[in-house]
Amino acid sequence: MTSVIPKGLSEQVRALAGGEVSSRALVERALDRIAGTQGTLNAFRRVRAEAALREADDADRLLAAGRRLPLLGVPIAVKDDTDVAGEPTAFGCCGEFPPKTEDSEVVRRLRAAGAVIVGKTNTPELGQWPFTEGPAFGVTRNPWNPDYTPGGSSGGAAAAVAAGLVPAALGSDGAGSVRIPAAWSHLIGIKPQRGRISTWPYAEAFNGITCNGPLARTVEDAALLLHAATGNRPGDLHQPPPVDVLSAVRRDPGRLRIALSLKPPFTGTHKHLDPVVRAAVLRLAERLAALGHEVVAAEPRYGAGVGLSFLPRAMVGLWEWSGHVPDRALLDVRTLTAVRHGRLLGGRPLRLARAAEEPLRRRVGAIFSRDGDRDGDGHGFDVVLSPTTATPPLRIGALAELNSWHTDRATIAACPYAWPWNVLGWPAVNVPAGFVGEDGTLPLGAQLLGPANSEPRLISLAAQLEADQRWYERWPAGAPGGVPGR
Repeated sequence: MTSVIPKGLSEQVRALAGGEVSSRALVERALDRIAGTQGTLNAFRRVRAEAALREADDADRLLAAGRRLPLLGVPIAVKDDTDVAGEPTAFGCCGEFPPKTEDSEVVRRLRAAGAVIVGKTNTPELGQWPFTEGPAFGVTRNPWNPDYTPGGSSGGAAAAVAAGLVPAALGSDGAGSVRIPAAWSHLIGIKPQRGRISTWPYAEAFNGITCNGPLARTVEDAALLLHAATGNRPGDLHQPPPVDVLSAVRRDPGRLRIALSLKPPFTGTHKHLDPVVRAAVLRLAERLAALGHEVVAAEPRYGAGVGLSFLPRAMVGLWEWSGHVPDRALLDVRTLTAVRHGRLLGGRPLRLARAAEEPLRRRVGAIFSRDGDRDGDGHGFDVVLSPTTATPPLRIGALAELNSWHTDRATIAACPYAWPWNVLGWPAVNVPAGFVGEDGTLPLGAQLLGPANSEPRLISLAAQLEADQRWYERWPAGAPGGVPGR
């Protein structure tokens, strides 16, 4: 067997199938790197060392017997809002949570695909913020620059993948919680169509705004994890039609009409697109044009309704999830404020928020249809390109001492672009957009946004851009391979 450990998810799958490496070697390496960085990056809340090694040995026996599965023997991580049998699901909170007796549906599917779950990654309390810090676990740091956050709420997952602790990880996205840390950690992050990946044991998560999605270093790896995790079970409220994300990676997207959108949706609070982020997105727009696409400045018609639809669903979701916490007195005072708001917004406000979704889809979705045709050529846009965040990564502790109101305002100011697609339930893909900072170690990202069930088109376009930009060649200092530095 080779002494060189392959780094990417797809590379590891191929090496395992070819007998070039064992699952035990991959899992031991992952566990060693997790242990070696836990005191610095602090990416994991729970590590399943003994169980993962047993599962790796089981995978090696299957591989030796000629069995082949999409992820057989590969170590991956899941976020600590996802149930894994035998482990607590604390979702970033303090307190003693009982171990779960069953896997969530997505973990069941990952296991069925042969994956070895090495642990559960850190997330801020109930996934509320674009930073991954809290009294329950401390501070999760960005592998590119430890003075900065990797983002949130899937910040632990992003840090683990960016540092090469695991080749890919599953996060969740309720207001950009996959895409924001992907942007700030130089990763591909996919928020798929609502319901593409089951949220069971919940029929839907956070009143339909939250879905699970992959974080990985390459489009191929993200698509492979999405493929393995995809599927529904009876009881899921959202069950979209199947799409083929695997073949999309190698399919030419064709010549597309791309709307360049730089204006954030209305929130009633101060927002400003940082010039360095603007410049990075414009550079990507220029590359897309050079690849043969038509890129035109155009804005989706969000209106004020998209924010009014989001807020009750998010706040009521926090209130509902707080019922799982052993002692609410242990929650952050900002969380308690949000929980009180959620209790007030249940009932009629929530029903009105949900009823507004279909009109919002028609309004925003006009940019993809003939109604969005502004050039008179008979069709609208195929994809929207926008910033993922308005700013580069935040410094560790930048929001730690703020009260609830000022935390919300600062969060919106930094991350005003991602959440409308959670209201709409449509797919979105973050792609790396370069680096800024005095030493060039602060990653930036941009979003490719599409209408319902458009994952294949977004993935094809992201793969084409990746082949041009070769983002995956750059790694943070200390990570296993690639080209460190600029």
